Amino acid sequence: MLNFLRTIQTIDAHTGGEPLRILVSGMPPVPGNNILEKRAWLKENRDDLRKFLMNEPRGHADMYGAYLLPPTTPEADFGVIFIHNEGYSDMCGHGIIALGKVLVEMGYVERKSPVTRIGFDAPAGFIEAHVEWDGQRAGNVTFRNVPSFIFMRDLEVETPTFGRITGDIVFGGAFYYYINGAQAGLEIKPELVRSLIQLGAETKAAVKAEVGIQHPQEPGLNELYGTIIDGAPNRAGVDQSNVCIFADREVDRSPTGTGTSGRAAQLFLRGRLPLNQSYVNGSIVGSSFTVRVIDSVKVGEFDGAITEVTGAAHISGFNQWVLEESDPFPTGFFFR
Repeated sequence: MLNFLRTIQTIDAHTGGEPLRILVSGMPPVPGNNILEKRAWLKENRDDLRKFLMNEPRGHADMYGAYLLPPTTPEADFGVIFIHNEGYSDMCGHGIIALGKVLVEMGYVERKSPVTRIGFDAPAGFIEAHVEWDGQRAGNVTFRNVPSFIFMRDLEVETPTFGRITGDIVFGGAFYYYINGAQAGLEIKPELVRSLIQLGAETKAAVKAEVGIQHPQEPGLNELYGTIIDGAPNRAGVDQSNVCIFADREVDRSPTGTGTSGRAAQLFLRGRLPLNQSYVNGSIVGSSFTVRVIDSVKVGEFDGAITEVTGAAHISGFNQWVLEESDPFPTGFFFR
């Protein structure tokens, strides 16, 4: 008879090519009065679980995941904590889209046509998602994000490989440094991904060395998550293409949900995107999200924007992961 130290069930999905491994069975009880406290507890006490699911040999360097938890606010249906190769995210738009698809498709929520509402308590704040449901299949998912704002404009940093680079630090659920790839002679193409990773890693390090980031309302969000590099459209039907390099040189295959929110807010606050006008953001693999700014808002002393992002996800697998007592890699390994 087989005996395992750990048995975990997941549903795997992808949004625009970016994976989301959703833990649906095997989660330990997580103490905490809110999602930030629960995330802090997991980081301190059960980071082995994240490594087990994200690292090789069960995951890979660009794997991404989510823990579903009970809600901590009255308006929410679930709490959610997002995980990746380096740790834990403040928010994840592609993850919300994939969760919406899976929860409705699998009947984990009461399904209503034509749209099913799901509320999430995420570390960055409350997220409301609306999932198309035609009685047979779940379709597009639209989520209303937490407020986005420009934290710092026209910040110049020096990089070892690419010289001086200029961009904005924008919060779209997480903080990103937004730059145009043309400054470094780069386009958003898969064959240039190694150079794009290098640019993202160098600019992230340079910004972190120069700027102390501080969210005006929540000190638990004071971290630069990554660099978003934009460029000309790499396919028809999109307004721009971009790629997000985040965590430990991880490459987002999707257009990045929080990054798309931040981009729309950046354009809106700079007078380049009108209120309620749709903007289509493309990814490095050719997928896309549609975003619009639906309202303006103040975030502390900053002018901000409320955005809605729409995308589609697909279920890719139902998996059971186990740990043998003799396994020499109980938390896997990170190999780039």
